[in-house]
Amino acid sequence: MANIKSQKKRIRQNEKRRLRNKSIKSDLKTAVKKVRLAEGEEAAEMFRAAQKKIDKAVTKGVLHPRTAARKKSRLAKQLQSN
Repeated sequence: MANIKSQKKRIRQNEKRRLRNKSIKSDLKTAVKKVRLAEGEEAAEMFRAAQKKIDKAVTKGVLHPRTAARKKSRLAKQLQSN
C-alpha cells in the first residue's frame, strides 16, 4: 500500500474505474454474442442494440474508437453473410 496521500486516492479511483469498465465490457460481450447467435429480423434488432453499446463504450473511454469501428464492421459483415 502506498504512503502518499495522492497515490492512495489514485488507487481508489483506479479500482472504481476498473469495476465500471469491467461491467461495460461484459455487457458489450453479451450483446455481441446475442447478435452472433440470433437469426433473421431478430439479429438486425440485436445488431442495433450492440452498436449502441459499442458506441457507449467508446464515449466512456473503455474502447478505442478504431477498435469500436472494427467490431461494428465485423459484426455487420457477419450479419450480411447470414
